[in-house]
Amino acid sequence: MLGLTVRWSLVGAPEGTEDRLASYVAETSHARFTDMPGLRSKTWRQVPGQWFEGCYVFASSREREEFQRTFTEGADESPGSQIIGTSPVLIEACDVVAVAEGGAGFVAAPPA
Repeated sequence: MLGLTVRWSLVGAPEGTEDRLASYVAETSHARFTDMPGLRSKTWRQVPGQWFEGCYVFASSREREEFQRTFTEGADESPGSQIIGTSPVLIEACDVVAVAEGGAGFVAAPPA
């Protein structure tokens, strides 16, 4: 599977940045990526005070390459960069070896 990781450092980010990121994901970003053509999945992850990242899985290398190119070109103006106050420290294509759905089932977003 064709992955892409985009990571920002949260070291030195203003207080409340993690909450603003979580609100942005819940209110805007989740809907933007849900049903996005060519995207199999996106996961948002963060370790407060350390980093925030988006992990993408694409259906084809063409779609991943196009997204990576356009994202990289506008990375400084991306919503994550605007909220955090810095550009990503990593934009990296990768392989996702496998994804397993556990017995508790898949949940696309935390309950409101």
